[in-house]
Amino acid sequence: MAQDSPVIALAKDLLARPSITPEDEGCQELMIARLEALGFNIERMVFEDTTNFWARRGTQKPLFAFAGHTDVVPAGNEAHWHTPPFTPTEKEGYLYARGAADMKGSLACMIVAVERFLAEHPNHQGSIGFLITSDEEGPFINGTTRVVDTLMARNEPIDLCIVGEPSSTEHIGDVIKNGRRGSITGDLTVHGVQGHVAYPHLAKNPVHQAFRALTELAEKEWDQGNAYFPPTSFQIPNIQAGTGASNVIPGDLHVQFNFRFSTELTDVDIKSQVHAILDRHGLAYDLTWTLSGHPFLTDRGPLLNAMVAATDKVAGRTPELLTTGGTSDGRFIAQMGGQVVELGPVNATIHKVNECVKIADLEVLTDIYQQTLENLLS
Repeated sequence: MAQDSPVIALAKDLLARPSITPEDEGCQELMIARLEALGFNIERMVFEDTTNFWARRGTQKPLFAFAGHTDVVPAGNEAHWHTPPFTPTEKEGYLYARGAADMKGSLACMIVAVERFLAEHPNHQGSIGFLITSDEEGPFINGTTRVVDTLMARNEPIDLCIVGEPSSTEHIGDVIKNGRRGSITGDLTVHGVQGHVAYPHLAKNPVHQAFRALTELAEKEWDQGNAYFPPTSFQIPNIQAGTGASNVIPGDLHVQFNFRFSTELTDVDIKSQVHAILDRHGLAYDLTWTLSGHPFLTDRGPLLNAMVAATDKVAGRTPELLTTGGTSDGRFIAQMGGQVVELGPVNATIHKVNECVKIADLEVLTDIYQQTLENLLS
């Protein structure tokens, strides 16, 4: 049997560890050992239940960093996997395991790309960093956001950052995420007066009261998007009222709604407009907000140009620049004011049973990462 290449061997070592969020199961120490051997200064940052580390080599600007996470989502029903989810298995050119695409494969590519780059350019320009967390798949409270707060407090901003999220759609490098939409959730309670359905004049139905306001929120054009972002969307994922009895008018209506918003709006704009609509309809209500992240955008510049050129040279394709999908830890890193993009494996199997990545894609991704470093820091 042929020996595994460095990137596949490291990927398998990481994948064999059942690091279900927020557990790390030694993945970070495995990476730290490789980085210490390259002369990186390591800071282990443990916040509550979350393991993080910040590694840096060099003191000069620009500070380029790779960012990623060692935690994975649960495997689900293991009986539905054709191979054990934490036993990395090669089959027909693919590597199967939970986290193969999201995102331990990327982590292995980052490490090997830096090893190769430093072997050729030990006295490179700028600095190289790694920001790694075990809290990306969880509540994202004690992970990247806490590390970013620490770096910002001591005025150590990241200038250029690649997040290894699985951005590719059909082929490795066909999509680079150069931004993400913001996400804000509202938990709304509309108050009425409970009563008997046969005596509606003695009650006040909050469902009826809220119906027109909710319809207006759902039908409103919040913006038209822009060259990089689709229009802001409003969706209601959860709604609840009543006691379960058919003869009781409910006293309260509970509605949860979410906005995925572009750079055309801010969370302040959204809150103001929602409250204006609810107030105009005369509702008695309570509304709490949870902001998951602001939108961010990295336009053409040193990082994006370097990555597009690297992808074209290595993979022979020009990537599409998109901001679609959910949120990522890039939203926290972007608060530092630097350029942030995401490039990683094909995302077709992420969070599914039989998650996998094409073995050849990991080799290509490593080369793209290395070439990006060449373009920026050599």
